[in-house]
Amino acid sequence: MSDCLFCKIVRDEIPCRKVYEDDEVLAFHDINPVAPVHFMLIPKLHLDSLAEAEDAHVALLGRMLVLAPRLAKQQGLDNGFRTVINTGRGGGQEVFHLHIHVIGGGNIPPMVRRS
Repeated sequence: MSDCLFCKIVRDEIPCRKVYEDDEVLAFHDINPVAPVHFMLIPKLHLDSLAEAEDAHVALLGRMLVLAPRLAKQQGLDNGFRTVINTGRGGGQEVFHLHIHVIGGGNIPPMVRRS
């Protein structure tokens, strides 16, 4: 998609602070971090969201999930981290290009508060 923010980052039309890059995946620091370490992994292939993923994307998505802990460790997250995939407007997705947030460091509150 020509006007997709993350596609523009993939094409180097918008700069980013890269964490990792290969032929299929790009990881970069979030510009509005919610924790001391907050980066995103995106496929270079445009997929609007996880809801658009199909069987043809299994290897790519698996590769991204396996890559997440390796990159988290390289970023100093030896004690754990959170992964978040917001899917669709109802799931809080703001940029409609599939991305995995990797968040950690500091005091990360629970995702769901239990009473």
